[in-house]
Amino acid sequence: MHFRQLDLNLLVALHTLLDEKNITQAGKRLHLTQSAMSGALARLRQYFGDDLLVQVGRRMVPTPLGESLIEPVRDILIKVKTTIETRPGFDPATSGRRFSLMMSDYCATVLMLDVARRAETLAPNVTFEIVSNNVEDPLGYLDRADIDLNVMPATVLLQEHPHEVLFEDDFVCIAWTGNDRIGESITLEQYLELGHVSCQFLRGRTPTVDEWYLRNHGHTRRMEVLATTFNAVPLQVVNTRRIATIQRRLAEYYAALLPIRLVPAPIELPVLVETVQWHRLFDADPGILWLRTLLRDSVQRSAS
Repeated sequence: MHFRQLDLNLLVALHTLLDEKNITQAGKRLHLTQSAMSGALARLRQYFGDDLLVQVGRRMVPTPLGESLIEPVRDILIKVKTTIETRPGFDPATSGRRFSLMMSDYCATVLMLDVARRAETLAPNVTFEIVSNNVEDPLGYLDRADIDLNVMPATVLLQEHPHEVLFEDDFVCIAWTGNDRIGESITLEQYLELGHVSCQFLRGRTPTVDEWYLRNHGHTRRMEVLATTFNAVPLQVVNTRRIATIQRRLAEYYAALLPIRLVPAPIELPVLVETVQWHRLFDADPGILWLRTLLRDSVQRSAS
């Protein structure tokens, strides 16, 4: 379809090229060959009378015009998505909608297990896609409306999109029940001497709360195992003398399944505030409103 001599399909290519700043990666995202993406860029350059993206060393950077097009093109595509996906009402009992939620595996365990169980009865044809937030630029997924909801700590919110608080959590230490090196409590000296299991994020990501706190207070602990997920941390503690510092809700979940026990942390870590955020253009989407209510109800059920 053309509008004022522009093939509107090229807007999708333009958005992806400006977002990836790489012809090959843009092609992979759109399932197109590199030559097809190069052709699309050539047609866009001809239409706008501008290079849009230029090679600087090993990377491509937007021209001033290309930079000015990033936000309006993204918003146009999101508005199109809003128009074609939003329905005047949402009936969970009959809807076959697919919701995508980005979150840590910690939240997927302490929050989504109950949500999915309840949805099996309330919305039997609805599908939930859980997307890991342990990726490069996780906030970009929400800004591009590639996901419906983002469950994340309040410290990393996007200010231009609405959000609400879901729950708070604190941190505790966990140890194998057979660990004879600690009793009912642990001193800071013991804490720093013992081997630790922790979760490691991708490079450039914000460190875990306990790691951030210790760094900022000049403490160094013995990191012996770096797991790739929060859920793997308790498993690595069992049958060892290592300890770990994790969210209380996750610790209590695994204490019912594994031979581990909870011990108060010898350091006063900040309270973790988990929020849910959605794109501003989906603020009145009835399906998103229903899902947010379902999340809140599950949190309240877990607290009762």
